[in-house]
Amino acid sequence: MARRVEVLIRSKSSVPPNYTIQIGVPAKSEVPGFDAITVTFEAGGKMSKPMTFLLSDDRKTLAQFTKFDISKDPKELVSAANRPGRGGPANAPVVIVGFDDLECPFCAKMHEQLFPALMARYKDQVRIVYRDFPLDQHPWAMRAAIDTSCLSAQSGEGYWKLVDYIHAHAAELGGDEKSLAKANVTLDTLTLDEGKRQKVDEKTLAACVAKQDDTSVKATMLEASTLGVESTPSLFINGEKLDGAVPIEYVYRMIDEALIAAGQTPPAAEKAAAKPAMPSASPSKTPAVKPGT
Repeated sequence: MARRVEVLIRSKSSVPPNYTIQIGVPAKSEVPGFDAITVTFEAGGKMSKPMTFLLSDDRKTLAQFTKFDISKDPKELVSAANRPGRGGPANAPVVIVGFDDLECPFCAKMHEQLFPALMARYKDQVRIVYRDFPLDQHPWAMRAAIDTSCLSAQSGEGYWKLVDYIHAHAAELGGDEKSLAKANVTLDTLTLDEGKRQKVDEKTLAACVAKQDDTSVKATMLEASTLGVESTPSLFINGEKLDGAVPIEYVYRMIDEALIAAGQTPPAAEKAAAKPAMPSASPSKTPAVKPGT
């Protein structure tokens, strides 16, 4: 039996001849009619992690079995806790969590076009939450994430006004010379000014901005990586991941399906001819509106 198992694994997986394969003793499995056996591979004195196979009771069938836990609501797999939302209430049937980079032109395009369309179509049925995923190739993205997070701790409205402004004017930050120092000063000033307009505790906000503590942002980035996020923008619609540029009809369909699963009725299909597109390579252009106005 062990010989038959080894020959099958070598032929199906193209195991190199210098690898030795060890077949474990069959033991009772949780699958009726099958025992479990462990298989390990060794080469150069290094042992692989054991792999579990299923062996039928009549010893004529070998199978692999992967078990997935689906006991948790997918909506709960991607946390929106402690982040300001836009659109519907915290208990909205559909929550869209977007991992966002404030220096990302694709994120800016989505922010300008897609999300307003979703809020107009679904209204209180959908809540939108941003979480930070600043990319290494964007010099001031981390500072923008920290500054906006500092403001979000005291004012959700101020947070969104600041995010709106930064996404609309990202190409202008740093001036014509694209100075990182100038971009950082501008971000800090925008944050403090918006905090003043929102009547937050200005000393607390200023201290947070000055400290530039990236702990929470890096924790969010680590969580995003475990969810398979590698680029921005990345969306999770009640836990279902959506990457890249896709027709907006696909987004509508995903949201409609999530609403139906939650026992809700999706809105009637739009009949308007003009439909917003998912983000393209061109940066968005919006009127120069200061945050808070």
